[in-house]
Amino acid sequence: MFKRVLVANRGEIAVRIINALREMGIESVAIYSDADRYAVHTSSADYAYALNGNTSLEAYSNIEKIIRIAKAAGVDAIHPGYGFLSERAKFAEAVEAEGIKFIGPKSEIIRLMGDKFEARRFMLSLGVPVVRGSNSIITNFEEAKEIADIIGYPVLIKAAAGGGGMGMKIAYSEEELKKGLEAVQKKALADYGDSSVFVEKYIERPRHIEVQVIGDNYGNYVHLGERECSIQRRHQKVIEEAPSSILTDELRKKMGDLAVGIAKAVGYNSVGTIEFIYDNGEFYFLEMNTRIQVEHTITEMITGIDIVKTQIEIAAGLPLRFKQEDIKLNGHAIECRICAEDPFSSFMPSPGKIIEFRPPGGFGIRNESGVTAGYEISTYYDSMLAKLIAWGNDRAEAIARMRRALQQYVIEGPKTTIPLLWAIMDNEDFKSKNISTKFLEEHKELFEEAKKFADQTTTLVNLSKIKE
Repeated sequence: MFKRVLVANRGEIAVRIINALREMGIESVAIYSDADRYAVHTSSADYAYALNGNTSLEAYSNIEKIIRIAKAAGVDAIHPGYGFLSERAKFAEAVEAEGIKFIGPKSEIIRLMGDKFEARRFMLSLGVPVVRGSNSIITNFEEAKEIADIIGYPVLIKAAAGGGGMGMKIAYSEEELKKGLEAVQKKALADYGDSSVFVEKYIERPRHIEVQVIGDNYGNYVHLGERECSIQRRHQKVIEEAPSSILTDELRKKMGDLAVGIAKAVGYNSVGTIEFIYDNGEFYFLEMNTRIQVEHTITEMITGIDIVKTQIEIAAGLPLRFKQEDIKLNGHAIECRICAEDPFSSFMPSPGKIIEFRPPGGFGIRNESGVTAGYEISTYYDSMLAKLIAWGNDRAEAIARMRRALQQYVIEGPKTTIPLLWAIMDNEDFKSKNISTKFLEEHKELFEEAKKFADQTTTLVNLSKIKE
C-alpha cells in the first residue's frame, strides 16, 4: 500500500480524498494556490505545499510544478480528484514517467475516452447504441449543415475534447448552427487546445442516467448501479439521485451489463462512469468519465462501498474485494450541489466571505464541503461550496429528509442555491418522478417558490440571533 499520496486538487473533493487516506493510514500531501492558503483542504492534509504566487485556475493545472512538488514531497502516488488534470492523459503520462503511481486508469484509456468523438466511434465499433450524428470531425459550416439536414434539427454541437457538459451548443436552425459552430470551436480551442467538434441529434426531453463501473488490474469488473442526473442547468448537474426512479429491474440490468462490457472492452482499471441518454425506453451512450465523479457519494450511500478507498486500493495493485453478486442496492439517496450563486439573478456567482457556516445533521444526512466560516469564496474557482446528501428507505423519505436538511442549512454571507434546491424538492412533478434535463426550463414557478423560502429562512436566521 502507498505511504504518502499527493492530492492534485482543491475544495471538497480534496478533503474527501484526504479523509479516505487518513482512514487507510496513508499520509496526505495538499497543494494550494495563494487564494487557498487558508482553505480546509490545505489545513486537513499532513503536509501542504504552495503553488507559489498563483491564485488562478491555472495553478492546479500546472503539470510541471505539481510533479516537482510530488518529487520533493516523496510521494508514492498522485490522486487527481475530478476536474483540473483528472482527465488529461498528458498528466497521467508525466506522473507515470516519474515512477509515481497515478490513481486512475491508464493514460491510453484516458486519451481514448477523453476524446468524445473517438469514444463515440469506438462505441459504434462495439455495437453500443449512440445518438445519430456525424461519423467524422466537423471542420466547417458546410459539413455541419450537411449532417444537420440529414438528421434534422435541433442538433447538438459538441467539443470532441469537452466533458461535463462544457463546450456544447444547441442549434434549432441553420443560422443558429453557424453561430454555434463558431462559438464551440472557439471555446474548445481556448479550454482544451483542440477545436475539433462533431454534431449529434439533440433529444429534447431526455433523462441523464449514468452507471458507476469499477475494474481492477486482474480482469475483475463490477457496476454499482446507476445514478440519475436529469436535473441540470446549462448542461451542468444540479441534483443527482440513486437509483434512477424510472428504470425497471430488467432495464437496470441491461444498462449495467452494457456499462461493464464497455469497461472490459477498453481494459479499464479504476473507478469510472458510463453516461447514457435515456428517452422513451431506449438509451444511448453519451460519454465515459475516467475519474471519480462529484456524485459518487449517493452510490456509496446505497451500496455501502467506499468508492474513493476502492480507487486507491486498485491503484496500489490490490484486486477488487467484491463481485457483482455482492452488490445490493439499499434505499434511495439524493445529492444537492450547493453553490455560491444567486438563483434570482441568472445564477450570478456570489463570491465573498462566509460569515456563518452551519451544515445540517441527523440520521441519513451527509455533508461534503471544503469551506467553513471565515472562508473567502474566490472568483477563480467553481462555485460549488458543498454537497448535501440525504438517504432514505425509499425515494419519498429521501426527499422529505433532504427538504428538512435544506431548511436547517445555514450559510451566511454569499447567496446560495439552497432556496431553489428546496423548491425542487417540494415540487409535485419532481416528487412524482416526472423529470427530464429540461426540468428547470419548464418550471419557472420554482423561482417564485424559492424566493418565498429564501425570505422565510432569512427571518428565521435573524430570529436565531436574538438573545435574552
